[in-house]
Amino acid sequence: MIPAPQVPQFSPLYRQIASLITQGLQAGEWKPGEAIPNEFDLAARYKVSQGTVRKAIDELAASNLLVRRQGKGTYVATHAEQTTQFRFLRLAPDPAPGATQPAPHEPLSRRFLDCRRQRAPAAVAHAIGLAGGEAALQVRRLLYFRGRPVVLDEIWLPAALFEGLTSTRLSAYQGPMYALFESEFGVRMVRAEEQIRAVAAEAGVAELLNVAPGAPLLSVERVAYTYGDRPVELRRGLYDTATHHYRNQLG
Repeated sequence: MIPAPQVPQFSPLYRQIASLITQGLQAGEWKPGEAIPNEFDLAARYKVSQGTVRKAIDELAASNLLVRRQGKGTYVATHAEQTTQFRFLRLAPDPAPGATQPAPHEPLSRRFLDCRRQRAPAAVAHAIGLAGGEAALQVRRLLYFRGRPVVLDEIWLPAALFEGLTSTRLSAYQGPMYALFESEFGVRMVRAEEQIRAVAAEAGVAELLNVAPGAPLLSVERVAYTYGDRPVELRRGLYDTATHHYRNQLG
C-alpha cells in the first residue's frame, strides 16, 4: 500500500506516513517556513485516509518539525519563528519577588569571540560523528543579559557542513544562530540531548563572565541532531545562574 521499503512495516500506519513526510523534509522537498500539501493531497499521495495523515501531522507537530496555523495550513517549522526561538535556550531570568508567573524571555545580546577551523579533539569528533582527521569549526561566544555576561558557549560543528562560516558572518546575522544554520547552510536542528552539572569557574572563564574564580556555574553539554538522528553540533555552555535559572518543562 505504501511504497516505502525503508519504513518498518510493523510500525503503525500513521508513523509510516510521518516517516515519509520526514524524508521529504530531509530531502528539501519542503523548506523551512514553507507550507506542506494539505491533508487531502497528502492522503491521495500516500493512498491512505485523511485521518491517518492528520495523526501523522499531529505527531510531527508535537516533535516541532511542523507547525499548524489556524486557517492557513501546516508549515515546516523554522528556527526563525518567534515561537521556536527559545526552544533550545532554557536560561530564564528569575521572577520578580512575589510574582506568580515565570519571567518572560528577554532578548540576549551576543559577542562572538572567535570561529576557528581545526582538527577536533577525539571526544568532540566522536560526539558529532567526524571520522579521523576531519576538520571541525570551533565557535566561542558570550551571551549577555542587560549588558551582563551570563553564558559562555563553546560550539563545535563539522566544518564540511558549514563552509564559509566566520565570526564576521555570525556577528552580522541578526536572527538566532540556528536560523542561520538552517537558512544559509541547509542544516536544521530538530532535537537535542543535554547533560547538566555544577562546576566551579576557572580563572579564564571567570574573567569572561565577570565572576569570581571558583564561583558556581551550571555546565550544560548539548548534542544537537538534524534529520535522521545525525549529530551536527556539540555545544558546551557555562551559565552564571546568579540571577537566572535553567527552566525545563516535563510532560
